[in-house]
Amino acid sequence: MGSFPVCLLRFRSTSSRAQRFRFCGDLDCPDWVLAEISTLAKISSVKLKLICAQVLKDLLGEGIDYEKILKLTSDAKFESGDVKATIAVLNFILSSAAKHNVDSESLSSELQQLGLPKEHATGLCRSYEEKQSPLQDSLRGCSLRLNRLDSVSWRVDYTLSSSELQRVNEPVVHLKLNTRDVDKGALEPVAMTLSAEKFRVLLAELKQAHALMKTLD
Repeated sequence: MGSFPVCLLRFRSTSSRAQRFRFCGDLDCPDWVLAEISTLAKISSVKLKLICAQVLKDLLGEGIDYEKILKLTSDAKFESGDVKATIAVLNFILSSAAKHNVDSESLSSELQQLGLPKEHATGLCRSYEEKQSPLQDSLRGCSLRLNRLDSVSWRVDYTLSSSELQRVNEPVVHLKLNTRDVDKGALEPVAMTLSAEKFRVLLAELKQAHALMKTLD
């Protein structure tokens, strides 16, 4: 009886090891992806390859033909939720594989390990291989998208006195930053009022940030 807990502990340690996949960043495959692999298997390998082409177009910013995907999945009698899940899982597989620089052969092998039929994995990975380089370029360009500073306007007011204090004699900086949303293209004004001391601190920190950015060029 004394040795039983030790045996049980060893069994749990062995069974809890998670399999890691390169296209998941050397982590275990997410449960929702694993669940949708069986959904992909319901589509013919030829149609899956055509759907992959649509998902890749979307990832490359060329748009997706949702009606075409509905026609391609009609034989499998997919409901709206199944179609959306198919697009989502293909989006994850293709973008994650490109992000982690996984070659098509390794991706095919890992997808087959997850239960995707060989002919399906081959077709999917052939589409991936054709667009891997432009896909990586596109993802790299979208990895850090910050709003762009469009213009700056400012005004300095010198306050001599106020209703609270008879004498102030302090300059106040009114600063307005117009930033442009890189996705929507719309201007977003950011206005602030700073004391002379706070403005000096802001200016010093902006100069430090600019100097640091120059070292990264």
